[in-house]
Amino acid sequence: MDDFNPSRPLIGITPDRTSEGIQVRSTYLDAVRSSGGSPVILSGCVDDVPAILHRLDGLVLTGGDDPIMESFGVESHPEACLIDRRRQEFELALLEQVDRLPELPVLGVCLGMQLMGLHAGGGLDQHLPDTLSSAADHADGRTHPVSGSLGSGSVWSRHRQAISDPGSLEIVARSADGVIEAIADSDRSMYLGVQWHPERTEDDRLGLDLFRRLVQHARPDRS
Repeated sequence: MDDFNPSRPLIGITPDRTSEGIQVRSTYLDAVRSSGGSPVILSGCVDDVPAILHRLDGLVLTGGDDPIMESFGVESHPEACLIDRRRQEFELALLEQVDRLPELPVLGVCLGMQLMGLHAGGGLDQHLPDTLSSAADHADGRTHPVSGSLGSGSVWSRHRQAISDPGSLEIVARSADGVIEAIADSDRSMYLGVQWHPERTEDDRLGLDLFRRLVQHARPDRS
C-alpha cells in the first residue's frame, strides 16, 4: 500500500457472474492501476446501482459471454454462450443511470461494447461464422488490424458476435473486413466501446492508452 494515493480517480469495474459468485480478470485491474486510477470491483447487485455511480469517477464494462437477446426482443442464437441474467440486468441498470451522468467517462470492452450498442437501440450479429468468411480472425485470441478515428493498428480479439447497428452511437473504428470495432457518443465526456480487448492489446495507442484516456477524463469533483 506504499503507493496509495486518495486523489487517484476511482474506476468501477463490472464483474462476471459464476455459480460461485463474482470474479474479475486481473488484467483489467492492472490496466486501471497502471493508467493512474484506483480500480473498484462492483457488487453486481442492481439495488446498488444508484449509490455506486455517484461514488465513481469512471466506469469499465468488462468482457464476457454473450448478451441475452430476449431482453431486446430478439431470440438468442442457439450457439450463443449466454451471460448470467443477473449480470446483464446489473449492467443495463448501470447504463440507464449513466445516461443521466454524461460527465462520467465509460469504457466498454467486448461484451461491454455490445451492451452499450444494444442499450442505444442498435443490433447484434449473433454469430459471425454465419455471416463473415473471416470470422476466425476475430476469435480465439488472435490479433487483427482496425482503423478509424482512434487510430490504426493491430488489436487482440476473442469474440464471435459483433454490433451490426450502433443505434444512436457513432462508429469510430472498423476492421478490414467491415466489422464494427468501436462505437462512441461524442456528446459525452468519454463514452467509448471497443470490440477488442485493450487490456491485452500490445499496440499502446489502441491498448493502455484507452485506459489512460478514461482516467484523464474521470471527474475530479466526486462527491
